[in-house]
Amino acid sequence: MPGGHTHLFVPGPTNVPDAVRRAMNVPMEDHRAPDFPALTLPLFEDLKKVFRLDDGRVFLFPGSGTGAWEAAIQNTLAPGDRVLMARFGQFSHLWVDMAERLGLDVVCCDVEWGAGVPLDRFAAVLADDPSIKGVFATHNETATGVASDIAGLRAVMDSAGSDALLYVDGVSSIASLPFEQQRWGVDLAVTGSQKGFMLPAGLAMLGVSDKALDAAAERRGSARCYFDFADQIRTNDLGYFPYTPPVPLLHGLRAALDLLFAEGLDAVFDRHHRLAEGVRRGVHALGLSLCAVGPQWYSDTVTAIQVPDGVNGVDVCRIGYETYRTSFGGGLGQVAGKVFRIGHLGDLNEVTCLAALAAAEMVLADAGAKVEFGAGVAAAQSWYRESGTRPAERAA
Repeated sequence: MPGGHTHLFVPGPTNVPDAVRRAMNVPMEDHRAPDFPALTLPLFEDLKKVFRLDDGRVFLFPGSGTGAWEAAIQNTLAPGDRVLMARFGQFSHLWVDMAERLGLDVVCCDVEWGAGVPLDRFAAVLADDPSIKGVFATHNETATGVASDIAGLRAVMDSAGSDALLYVDGVSSIASLPFEQQRWGVDLAVTGSQKGFMLPAGLAMLGVSDKALDAAAERRGSARCYFDFADQIRTNDLGYFPYTPPVPLLHGLRAALDLLFAEGLDAVFDRHHRLAEGVRRGVHALGLSLCAVGPQWYSDTVTAIQVPDGVNGVDVCRIGYETYRTSFGGGLGQVAGKVFRIGHLGDLNEVTCLAALAAAEMVLADAGAKVEFGAGVAAAQSWYRESGTRPAERAA
């Protein structure tokens, strides 16, 4: 086995910083101890800062983002409620599937995989159907590398006079892309620990507005137990949980939040945009196209790259892993075999992204693509040098 570690360029789980890994290396402890709230209460408040949520609250559930999806629905909607959703990638598809399986009456707008939330179509539905009780949007579709305009969606809802709750999947956006839950009027925002928060999977996070808390308190939702907001509120207010929490992950979350705040959230967002643009320029320099059908949809956390004719995206991922100990994200659903994905979120820098492009060049060549070695890396290098701050400027 060659030396070094296997390189992880999937869009989640992301690389865990050393400081976070060390913080999780703790002896097991009593999660009912009198001093446990000293850890947990600041976490709840600091998570609101990341969600940009002044009112409301953030819940933590043991689980993945999918668990937070379900919690959001079960606490605020009942079977038969009419909701508006769009399907334009594997994860938006799975959210529609969950809503249907939980008994919601789903009005679904199918969109080309490579575009995002269709604001014009949503506006038309909302204008014609005042019975819509929930509007769902995937902020960043991880399968296709597409980011949607949530502020624009709120404007559409307001223009239509809609009183529906706004549900947003921010799993691969929150803590990496600009996200303003309070200002955008998002009622329920879903994310998980394994993306921008730079932790292992295992914590589902759910930002909830006062309006959504009121809906849950009125028991307008479905039957629920494990995900019941009321149980969470009763125990969270004291610094505890209604069931056993993953304590090492909470310690890791403390360290991850400290890193995010030390860099500054706006600086985190700027870094992700700059690094993502370098990856995109590298891809284009190789003569390849993105799955996203236009720049207005480009994601700053993951780039989905269309493979050339005659090349299978499955082979690209397999060769990368077996030959170069490098993990790329594979194509999912409708784009399986047609794309591979480079994740660029969380704990990364310019050299991380250059390594991803260099590995992609070798892998594509091995898979049968005609590749000019160094072209993608050089384009990204030029961008990073031009767009970054020079050492002399930093010293000044």
